[in-house]
Amino acid sequence: MAIDIRNLSFSRQILPAIAVVGLVLAAIFILTGQPDREVDEPDTSPPSVPGSLANEARVAGSGVVEPSSELVQVGSALSGLVTGLYVQPGDRVSEGQTLFTVDDRQARAQLREAEAAIGEARAAIAEAQSAQATASSQLALYRNVSDPAAVSRSEVIRAEGEARAAGERLQLARARLSAAQARASSARTEVGRLTITAPIAGEILAVNIRKGEYVSTMGGGGSQPFIEMGQTQPMHVRIDIDEQQAPRLALGKPATVSPRGAAEQQVEAAFVRAEPLVVPKRSLTNSAAERVDVRVLQVIYELPASAVGENGTFRVGQQVDAFIPAKKGQ
Repeated sequence: MAIDIRNLSFSRQILPAIAVVGLVLAAIFILTGQPDREVDEPDTSPPSVPGSLANEARVAGSGVVEPSSELVQVGSALSGLVTGLYVQPGDRVSEGQTLFTVDDRQARAQLREAEAAIGEARAAIAEAQSAQATASSQLALYRNVSDPAAVSRSEVIRAEGEARAAGERLQLARARLSAAQARASSARTEVGRLTITAPIAGEILAVNIRKGEYVSTMGGGGSQPFIEMGQTQPMHVRIDIDEQQAPRLALGKPATVSPRGAAEQQVEAAFVRAEPLVVPKRSLTNSAAERVDVRVLQVIYELPASAVGENGTFRVGQQVDAFIPAKKGQ
């Protein structure tokens, strides 16, 4: 049966057909666009209380792994171009070992000028001493003449003046030597300040400069330190305890520590000390329920040697969760 297009009605035939097609397409879109409702295991495990503290009073806290010496940020006393970089992250250095050098050509030029002035001043001293000896001998000769008429008074006065002048030239030469030695000492100090050495023995944790870069002592508060290092044998963890929970803490007891997101990897850390000053909380965990307008007691614990190092669980700067026994009855 043929359809007569001239007899089709838009409102009674075409519009309902378009509505039906739209409904079918909408149903297909909804069915194919449904999110995956399958339940997956979480990638990280939340903090869990160890079995030994499961039924006992405890205090929980979060913290950060740090070197036992705390983090040492190495800078430069003087600005300049980095001419030598002798360490990289992971290196172990001894106290006084050179880390990097800053361009010292100007300071060494000043040192050479001062050393030349020292040589010149010493030569002037020798000349002045010789002139003073000659003038003193001549004056002594005049004064020891038995016949006063043999030497005129003017000759004696001239000899006395030459002796005084020779003494003054000697004093001036010695003053110039002292000044040159002071300039040389200052130049050596500048050369030494342009060679940056390790303040302690430890491990290089970060190097934020490169050879050929210009380092400035005028960096802002957000600028990175040139080199970060510390003693990583042993390693410490700094735990923040909420000031409201601090009175409940049993100081001296070991803490159970686990890396953030790996609650099954628990180790026992030994108590080291509690900081005497309660400070505003600075180490944030990025948790939605975290309180930031709070002051904390910082407690330091030492991680076991088996848990640190190249094959260990903990690294410097890593966040951890900790559970510490509370005082009895609290």
